[in-house]
Amino acid sequence: MNKKIILIPIVAIIVIIFASFPSDNSNEQKNTIFHVILADPSMYRNGVYTEELTLEKGEYFFRFVPNGSSPKILSITLKGETFDFSENFQLVGTSHQTGISEYFTWEYGGQKNILISEMQEISITIDPNGETLGSVSVYILEN
Repeated sequence: MNKKIILIPIVAIIVIIFASFPSDNSNEQKNTIFHVILADPSMYRNGVYTEELTLEKGEYFFRFVPNGSSPKILSITLKGETFDFSENFQLVGTSHQTGISEYFTWEYGGQKNILISEMQEISITIDPNGETLGSVSVYILEN
């Protein structure tokens, strides 16, 4: 009985401490410049997704939320008046073993950092290289 009385305040303190930390989502939302969830073939026109956006001078980086059904190669091109970027991001699965199971985490490998020298209109083209059925979220975040 005494152990329960001691554990309740400890658990309550731990919950209060974790609740006081800001969530990563609030910080990410402030810094998100571009976001798209590509999960439906109808989102692509002629096999690619294209959108226009304005980027200020600064440093940015890509962030992806892929899964095992995401395109194996995700080609992204950014073009502006004085900026040109192109990268073929490769989907990499990492196996994790536990005592009773195995699971994978997924990430795209490639050059994720970009530097814009001046404010400009940018055209982003995302090409899943024919794999339009898999889903992936693509972000451009301020650094």
